[in-house]
Amino acid sequence: MKLPRRQFLHLAAGAAALPAVSCVAWAQTYPARPVHIVVGFAPSGATDIMARLIGQWLSERLGQQFIVENRPGAASNIATEAIVNAPPDGYTLLVVTSVNAINATLYDKLSFNLIRDIAPIASIHREPFLVEVNPSVPVKTVPELIAYAKANPANINMASAGIGSGNHIAGELFKMMTGVTFVHVPYRGAGPALVDLLGGQVQVMFATMSSSIEYVRGGKLRALAATTATRSPVLPDIPTVAEFVPGYESSFWTGVGAPKNTPAEIVDKLNKEINAALADPKMKARLAELGATALPGSPADFGRLIADETEKGAKVVKFAGVKAD
Repeated sequence: MKLPRRQFLHLAAGAAALPAVSCVAWAQTYPARPVHIVVGFAPSGATDIMARLIGQWLSERLGQQFIVENRPGAASNIATEAIVNAPPDGYTLLVVTSVNAINATLYDKLSFNLIRDIAPIASIHREPFLVEVNPSVPVKTVPELIAYAKANPANINMASAGIGSGNHIAGELFKMMTGVTFVHVPYRGAGPALVDLLGGQVQVMFATMSSSIEYVRGGKLRALAATTATRSPVLPDIPTVAEFVPGYESSFWTGVGAPKNTPAEIVDKLNKEINAALADPKMKARLAELGATALPGSPADFGRLIADETEKGAKVVKFAGVKAD
């Protein structure tokens, strides 16, 4: 049966509108089941801490569990690849970090492109690394660390959350700008690295403030300096590296991403809720306790941060000659 032209056009227009209506309805009912937030590192590190803070907030606000799932390995590339290949339905999210931006240059055979394949949702925070030593190391300042390292070449082990991790690159930048030698000891996350730093198996680490500040306050680790350009208001008595090594600056940041083609309505809903979390006085106070600064913004803002940090990371990786396993 041949339909009249006017009736055909009405039916076609109605059919074309269905996906848009479906997406809006989907977003309104989202989430209808638990959501997984994948972290590319072991528990207890800064990435894991931020994921759990945001996951708890989203669970309470949206009425479904946001379950943090740790998938460490290959400097978070295993987790990132899993999200890239996940259905773009908003039920599998990734905690994106400054490490992902570094990996774009560090690994030349990745099966994905972070900027192309991950939809930015929202940034969460930025924080300094702390140059920390085990109390058994006889140094209390950055100049003393430099002198000690030069007097004991290749005898200081530097822990990191893995090759190409933020603390690894912060350490490499320090080595590059001071001429010291550390033996790099990569771990499968900041948590295990801190355990060995506490135990004295390694001597130094450029640890994120949020993952290690309680050890510093408790005297179990000695903080020599912060890696940001200005002192942290949380530890104002701790100098910056730049006060002794002019021009030095490094920091760690996190955010949330999803597989590309995730409906914009879902991205916007999550962005709104994450920004609400970052504006909440209790959340802001908790971040401040951890030495972290909230980074509210739009998905586009987070996309620009990822692009800018990818470019910056490329320069450090190439200059320092860092190679992935």
